[in-house]
Amino acid sequence: MKIFLTGGTGFIGSNFINLTHGKSIEIICLKRKKSLCRVKLSKEPKWCEGDLSDNWTNELKKSDIFIHLAAEGISNDPGYDRLIDTNISKPTNLLLSAIDSGIKKIIIVGTYWEYGYSAKKYKFIPTDAPLIPTNGYAATKAAFFIIANQIAVEHNIKLHYLRVGQVFGKGESSDRLWPSLQKAAANGDDFCLTSGEQIRDFTPVKFVAQKILEYLDFDNISNGCPKITNIGTGKHQTLKEFASFWWKKWEAKGKLHFGSKTYRDNEIIRYVPKID
Repeated sequence: MKIFLTGGTGFIGSNFINLTHGKSIEIICLKRKKSLCRVKLSKEPKWCEGDLSDNWTNELKKSDIFIHLAAEGISNDPGYDRLIDTNISKPTNLLLSAIDSGIKKIIIVGTYWEYGYSAKKYKFIPTDAPLIPTNGYAATKAAFFIIANQIAVEHNIKLHYLRVGQVFGKGESSDRLWPSLQKAAANGDDFCLTSGEQIRDFTPVKFVAQKILEYLDFDNISNGCPKITNIGTGKHQTLKEFASFWWKKWEAKGKLHFGSKTYRDNEIIRYVPKID
């Protein structure tokens, strides 16, 4: 099996690459120049340096499956011009190029945040919930999902769209909750948080990578009938419970100060997608 992968140096991508080693899987991985992997790889894939907008026809023709993980705006807001270019325009053209090159099996990784305000309507958000995103990143991911879904129908290909949410673990961006908490614990510092009432399905990155690996068989997915799957543990807890668990596990000497930070604008307290 040969896979053309975007976002392979990223958080989820690099963990996924490590899981494929020792299996009959060859990965052709697109990366930007000077881009470094978030985690150390036990074996290097075949790297192709360049941009999503470059011509990758030769590499795509050698591949059986196209997996798209690359995205922008997860931890920062680069503005709508870049979000639309990176999250919609370029991946749309690359998806069409993959199909033109003969690839019939596609996996695209999206985000829970595409559901946005629908989280307030459901105790457990189903995959067919309305997409009402609350920020530019989620809005452009939702737009690309709609486009990719239509392309899959028109071209009669197999598309599995995976939505992931509160993913944490090794290789996560240093400004995110879990790495920041870990750093404070290691340094013996106190750590300031909101009241911690947010309810999430906190999902280990290796769990997500394993699910992507399992879905490479495309069981129960028909041509022209895209499938959407929420990826998560099926368990939910408050941010306070999550932070307190890891603080205790790391035997941190500092203190957690809940309530010392205010919630973000448009903060949704309960955000728990339904896991089949």
